[in-house]
Amino acid sequence: MVPGPAVTPAFSPLYQQIKALILQSLQSGEWKPSTAIPSEQELAGRYRVSQGTVRKAIDELAAENLVVRRQGKGTFVATHAERHTQYRFLRLVPEGGEQANEGPAERRIIDCKRTRATADVARALSLRAGDAVLQVRRVLSFAGTPTILEDLWLPGGPFKGLTAERLNSYNGAMYALFETEFGVRMVRAEEKIKAVLPDPEQRGLLQTGAQTPLLSVERTAFTYNDLPMELRRGLYLTDTHYYRNALN
Repeated sequence: MVPGPAVTPAFSPLYQQIKALILQSLQSGEWKPSTAIPSEQELAGRYRVSQGTVRKAIDELAAENLVVRRQGKGTFVATHAERHTQYRFLRLVPEGGEQANEGPAERRIIDCKRTRATADVARALSLRAGDAVLQVRRVLSFAGTPTILEDLWLPGGPFKGLTAERLNSYNGAMYALFETEFGVRMVRAEEKIKAVLPDPEQRGLLQTGAQTPLLSVERTAFTYNDLPMELRRGLYLTDTHYYRNALN
């Protein structure tokens, strides 16, 4: 019998292996959001590698917004609670200004209930159809004008105890609430965007006409290790705002 081709094991550069170990510590909660991680020298000793290898691993984590370098202070676990990251996943920008300059959105929770995952929601969240999920509907307004209608689905287990009252009383960004009270940090997201027309219920909530085009944005947000933790479907009015994305 003729032997088949030799199988070469996948090679992972050393700094990538160190990056994976640091990610494990982030995921396990060893280092909490907004707190400092050990110095490069300490990590080099811990993992028995050079500081240069650790630095390269941290450089990638910083580029992915998982940690933040602060000159003269060290490297910190990134957090959604910081003002400059609150709008990281919100790409709707007012004409002639920045989102942060517009001030916080006025939020109104329409509904917050525990339900069973439909097939499409289960598929997006890597659940089984019928598993428990939390469904939230809310309207975000700017300067008193309803601008965004959002429907969210969250896996029931990690978000047990989340209520409409808690959402309404929390003053910060929703992802900061998930992070601080439920230990779930959203680290990246994927979006699908298309133009749609609103149905009657959507028109009423956004106070718009039947022929007003809306931007439909479906987002799946992930925590560490690419674990999906939120499905969000938003409808955006773009008469006074536009969707902005930077491509690298």
